[in-house]
Amino acid sequence: MTAPTDVTIIHLDQGARGEYHARVEGSEAIGRLTYRRIEGEGGQDVLVADHTLVPPEIGGRGVAGKLVDALIADARRLDWKIVPQCSYIEAAFRRHPEWADLRA
Repeated sequence: MTAPTDVTIIHLDQGARGEYHARVEGSEAIGRLTYRRIEGEGGQDVLVADHTLVPPEIGGRGVAGKLVDALIADARRLDWKIVPQCSYIEAAFRRHPEWADLRA
């Protein structure tokens, strides 16, 4: 199978919980990054990023990384902190020391 020509990420904010969904052009499979929201110091939103799930059909194409990139971009834009509970997201934080300021 060829590399995707298009990956679309959407954010579904459901208040106390939320998800990022990734769709790859030509596939019905959906990659997901899930989180739960808690209140941090001073009332700041803290997202506990608990799962990153990418079906094999769209795996191996950087989809999980794009989901994490969307989470990081929103955290910067919306002043969120993140608890990287998922092992994939924790590993991404270790690879990107410039994200240290986002860690709760």
